[in-house]
Amino acid sequence: MKKIMFVGAVGTGKTTLTQRLEGHEIVYSKTQAIESNRFIVDTPGEFIQRRQFYSALQVTSSSVDYIGLLQSVDESFNTFPPAFASMFSKPVIGVVTKIDKANSEEEVNRAAHALKNAGAREIFHVSSYDDKGIEELLKFLGKEEDE
Repeated sequence: MKKIMFVGAVGTGKTTLTQRLEGHEIVYSKTQAIESNRFIVDTPGEFIQRRQFYSALQVTSSSVDYIGLLQSVDESFNTFPPAFASMFSKPVIGVVTKIDKANSEEEVNRAAHALKNAGAREIFHVSSYDDKGIEELLKFLGKEEDE
């Protein structure tokens, strides 16, 4: 299984997605520090929301195979600046979270567009509560690189 580091704003669903992907019961938990699990590194939302923590994200990324940028459909702002992914030396994917909360396809598309602008090369749409997109993301992380 490939190891991935999740990066996103506070409340975007990084910890919830981690719990779902690892088969744990979903229980709200605020991530206070970088947490490394079996194949996921969960980062605090403050690390993307405060530029002084960008270097911590870069250092932490050295231990993973992929960077996962998360943008929730219920965020009314773009979490990541354009070309944000270029600060990493690892491949970057995007994950649109909370698709079960979307009021329209436009909200999902807006979040996906924000991730593409940040430099994500492949986008996944997930809901940790109704398991939409979870199998596809797990399959991606489990597949052998063919590039």
